[in-house]
Amino acid sequence: MAIDPSFEDTYEEVDRHEDHRVWTTDGEEPTEQKQGIHGTHVAVDFDICIADGACLEDCPVDVFVWVETPGHPESDIKADPIHEDQCIDCMLCVDVCPVDAIDVDPGRAGRL
Repeated sequence: MAIDPSFEDTYEEVDRHEDHRVWTTDGEEPTEQKQGIHGTHVAVDFDICIADGACLEDCPVDVFVWVETPGHPESDIKADPIHEDQCIDCMLCVDVCPVDAIDVDPGRAGRL
C-alpha cells in the first residue's frame, strides 16, 4: 500500500511537528502504533516508512532527518521531512523509496 496522494482531502491535520503538518485519517492524535503522514509539500507516511534511509542518502538538499518513533511496528526511527521548504521537486526521494511512503507535490508547496 502506497501513501495516499490525496491525503489533504481524506486525512485531517491534527498536529504540527518541527514546523510541518501531521495528518491522520481519523482526526485523532498520532500514537505509537499509528503515526500518520508528516509534511505537506513533501509528505511521508510514517505508517508505511520502513526507515531504509534511501531518501536521506539521495536528497540533494537534505529535506529529511531521522526522528525517533519508539514502539512503531515498522521501525523505531522515521525519515521526517523537517526541511520540506527546501525541496527542489527533483523526486529522487519518491523514486528511491522502496515502499512508496513519500509523495512530493509541487502544488502543495505554498500550503506548508
